[in-house]
Amino acid sequence: MTTEHYHGRLRRLGVRRLSAAFTAGVIAMAAALLTPQPAAAADTPWLEVSPDRYASFTVPAAYVQEHLGEVSQVVVEGNFGPSASWAEFGLTRRGDVWSGVLGALTPGLYRYQVTADDTRTIKDPTNSTSVASNPLLSTFLVAGDSARWLADAPAGTGGTVGTLTYRVRGEQRSALVWTPPGYAARKPKGFPTLFLESGAGAAATDWLDLGRTKQILDNLSAAGVMQPMVVVIADSADDRELTDLRKAVAANYRVLRDPAHQAIAGVTDGAARAVRAAFARPGQFGYVGWFSGTSTPTIDREDAKAVNHGLKLLRLYTGNVTDPAYNTTYRLTKALDRADVRFEFDGVNPDGGGNWTTWQENLVDFVPRLFRHVADHGPSPGHGRFTGEFTPPPAGTTPTPFVTEDGFVTFETTTDFADAQHVTVWANIAPGGSWLRVPLTRDGDRWRATVGPLKPWFYYYRLIVDRVPFKDTSNPTKVTTEPMWSTFLVPGPEARLLTDVPAGQGGKVESMTYASTVAGQDRTALVWTPPGYDPGRAQPYSVLYLQHGGGQNYTDWVEMGRAKQILDHQFLDGDLTPMVVVMGNGNSSNFNRELLENIVPTARSRYHISSDPSQQAIAGLSMGGGQALGILRAYPGQFAYVAAFSAGFGSGTGVDVEAINNGTTMLRLYVGDRTDFVYPSFMASLTTLDTLGIRYEFDGVTPGPHGWDVWQKNLIDLAPRLFKR
Repeated sequence: MTTEHYHGRLRRLGVRRLSAAFTAGVIAMAAALLTPQPAAAADTPWLEVSPDRYASFTVPAAYVQEHLGEVSQVVVEGNFGPSASWAEFGLTRRGDVWSGVLGALTPGLYRYQVTADDTRTIKDPTNSTSVASNPLLSTFLVAGDSARWLADAPAGTGGTVGTLTYRVRGEQRSALVWTPPGYAARKPKGFPTLFLESGAGAAATDWLDLGRTKQILDNLSAAGVMQPMVVVIADSADDRELTDLRKAVAANYRVLRDPAHQAIAGVTDGAARAVRAAFARPGQFGYVGWFSGTSTPTIDREDAKAVNHGLKLLRLYTGNVTDPAYNTTYRLTKALDRADVRFEFDGVNPDGGGNWTTWQENLVDFVPRLFRHVADHGPSPGHGRFTGEFTPPPAGTTPTPFVTEDGFVTFETTTDFADAQHVTVWANIAPGGSWLRVPLTRDGDRWRATVGPLKPWFYYYRLIVDRVPFKDTSNPTKVTTEPMWSTFLVPGPEARLLTDVPAGQGGKVESMTYASTVAGQDRTALVWTPPGYDPGRAQPYSVLYLQHGGGQNYTDWVEMGRAKQILDHQFLDGDLTPMVVVMGNGNSSNFNRELLENIVPTARSRYHISSDPSQQAIAGLSMGGGQALGILRAYPGQFAYVAAFSAGFGSGTGVDVEAINNGTTMLRLYVGDRTDFVYPSFMASLTTLDTLGIRYEFDGVTPGPHGWDVWQKNLIDLAPRLFKR
């Protein structure tokens, strides 16, 4: 028997190798950084981050109108996507504010801006943080063990960041310089030096504002896991600038000048410059780090001996296939192997893209390896090997999206949007299954993007083109009630119950048409019968009436809820009592009559199902959950098993508590987390049930929003519990 568990606390993120050395004082400091710096007293913060890592955005509509004019949509853009990629989180207009809740977020540093109608952007004026290279951005830190190096070190324990002014070709330049705790300019002892290079699209200040370099260095120093050193952060465009910078550092700081005490690293093309500098003049740097370099330097096998002699460490870092440097880094490893140049590879970061979230981890791994003996030369825990270059299929050659076995998904439009200005994919890819819009990039007469890794599960999406929704017509899937949605499945053990069982082994789904006396017309339900269903067996089958939500119909539990796949697997696993599942049309002016006068009698006339209340169950999501609870209130005891997904019980007026408790074998309730908009009313209804004395089961929130990710997991939990008491 296979059992999947979906409730309980969120999985704790992995701990990197230096955690044992981290002091309790630094960890405690992280808790103080859950929220942004306090805004002015007169301002209500637009952003609040809860201790359980949910970000709530509340943007005043009046402010948006004053600064941007009349708008039709507002999003928060930030590094919220998979692998910390840039994505748009849509806000909903509620009264005089645009608002939304996103989470639970992975611990780390987030940057964001508020954008209306794709092109009009403002900074959050209530967040005092800033990014020097982009005045529209604000930041906030979500604390947690995996982000412990990003927290401010305890007061008085950190180093100092100053500015060094120097000249290059007669022009004045400046660099940022971190000096370690205890550094004093007049003491005789010299320090080794690390030069950090920024890259295209990044400024030297980004190392501090987005890379959290000061905090990382302060914390590594406080933990005693790095050599005291001077760290110089600059924008060096070429070798001449780097040479002049090194001279200025030597003239102004107590640094050791021999190559064994010189290190250099960089991001993107800054990484390529760092490696080129080490190869062009072997011996000038003893330690070199490549963080997502974007171009492979020329490597001559004849220079390998000199390079190997001069380098104590050449360590390469890359994110996953969403990192633009992934293929470049792969080619570099091959070139270094061919040239017999010694190097270390930190492995492919499976959850990292080409961004500061990844480079923060690179810096944490790289700095403790400098100017000291290190026994561990392997990749970071959880990092993997290269399996070759990543190349999505040529444009227009496959149905979209293109999904790899490890969860990377390439979306591609048709040529219909060649003249568009802004194209996104809106999908349930945020934490817990909430929705994010991922910007696509123009690729000839199409738009494309690769995102991931996505966890194994069922996903649905639509295209948003210049604020107008479209279906991905190259995806053959369909959703009857949402014609613009398309679906896809990311395979994996966690999604096993959502996959098709082998042909011929599953149950059957049939249409059941009936005359509705409520609607005054024929209506349809879908009915699942288990494998081996026998209409002539002696014992009637148990029956579950499973209802959809508002704006949906009887097709949604099959097309979106994956009810057939879930029930097929659970039956074949031996977890399910043989039952028939009737998925009726709940869009009715009087659902109680529709169910009891039309759906139930028709189902009994056509299927061998029980009329015994102990063998009848009713459940539903959202509106359908309210309908199930309405049946419980109006006809207690007719259905021994009742369940509601993301729906509240309502008031306690007129409730026959004794009849409900005596006639109900199981009342089981489910709700999503605080991103589920019914969460407050649901929790209030638990108080009502407690006050009334109605017995019920509630196993805690199901992580996720008011959406199918939650309701699929609810059905997975509920179905095996039915008819077993």
